[in-house]
Amino acid sequence: MSTLDQQPATGHDRDALAHALYTDGITACRGAFSAEWADRLREDIEELFAEAMASPNGAVGRGPHRYYVEIHPERLRGFVDIVTHPWVVAVCEAVLGPDYKIVEAGFDIPFPGAVYQPWHRDFPSPQETYEGRRLTSLAFNLTAVDTTPEMGAFEIAPGTQWEDGLDFDHGMFPPKSHYPRYEALVQPKLPQRGDISARSALTIHRGTPNVSDTARPVAVVGFLRPGADESRNDLVASREYYESLPEQVRRHFGGRVVDVLEPLVQKHTIEGLVMGEA
Repeated sequence: MSTLDQQPATGHDRDALAHALYTDGITACRGAFSAEWADRLREDIEELFAEAMASPNGAVGRGPHRYYVEIHPERLRGFVDIVTHPWVVAVCEAVLGPDYKIVEAGFDIPFPGAVYQPWHRDFPSPQETYEGRRLTSLAFNLTAVDTTPEMGAFEIAPGTQWEDGLDFDHGMFPPKSHYPRYEALVQPKLPQRGDISARSALTIHRGTPNVSDTARPVAVVGFLRPGADESRNDLVASREYYESLPEQVRRHFGGRVVDVLEPLVQKHTIEGLVMGEA
């Protein structure tokens, strides 16, 4: 682990945070929350997943036995804790600027039987990134269980956020001829309850097989720089919930506010992940 991976929850060096994301494409804050806080996160995710599976198109397949669900933020008891955490705020301000937007809330679950995903990024790289060398989005992940190697480590190839991806399938899936280079760079991540990671969704990564008997739920919260493409996101909050939020959160809230919540139409389908790695 790098020294940045071991950074405590206080005393943030914003230059160092930005440097980590502009070099490796990922950094983390260990022990940002208590294990008990993470246990409540797991309870919420399990309830929301059961609801999603009972609804038509309520969950998006990300490969065999692997799902992603976008949610209304008010259904996650820890949402405000996450987006106001000093480390999260410091990372967003350092990389995305003071007027960053909160644009996504969801979770990913690899269940027992999940297989290797193909190496991929979450969306095509914008020209502002591959030519202008400027990151316009960040994804924060929070595990709801203590991850073990048997659960299928998240693997990432540091530094690959700058690849233009012009030869990638749909701008997201690199040709298999690139795989040996990613495997030479690979870093497996085994976060524990209470940890937060921040990454560029453009850094090439994959999920690995879950050969345990335990699911590995991970909450995801997404942020954008002002002016970045928001078409992939549809964060929605009820007016009552929005008005109850701290002013700091309302100021950065990048979603819609509605009088009555309706079931979300999942927008995060990535067809190339549905079958897993061939």
